Amino acid sequence: MIIDTQRIITLRKEQAWSQEELALASGLNIRTIQRIESQGHASLQSKKAIAAAFDVAISTFDKQLTPSLKQYEFKTLTIENNQGFLAGLKKSTLPDLASILNQQGLEGWSLVQILTPDLAQGVHTGKTGQLVAVLQREIHQGAAEC
Repeated sequence: MIIDTQRIITLRKEQAWSQEELALASGLNIRTIQRIESQGHASLQSKKAIAAAFDVAISTFDKQLTPSLKQYEFKTLTIENNQGFLAGLKKSTLPDLASILNQQGLEGWSLVQILTPDLAQGVHTGKTGQLVAVLQREIHQGAAEC
């Protein structure tokens, strides 16, 4: 289970205990104390032993996880083709979609959907002159928007 290592370190320092002294007080191995403080994971038994050593409730070491919602920015990329894309069975020459989308991927964009606006608007010529790619990328907190 995830454990609040900062709280353990703070209590240990308030007691002026070394990791070895906490290990003795809790009955745990010093390597266990070192691992817990460095990795932030402990078994329930280890958590109970440390809480007993400090004479605090085991919930003292519960890590408060704050859920974070991912935020995305979106853009559309219009891919033109003067010859038109055939909507029927006959194949036409398409632009190099892989290259276009891979270039966008290098900038952190991922494909959500490709649309054919002419077909969506009910234009039934059998051809459409453009594709619209809907792209998204995650907005990282603290990062400046491009």
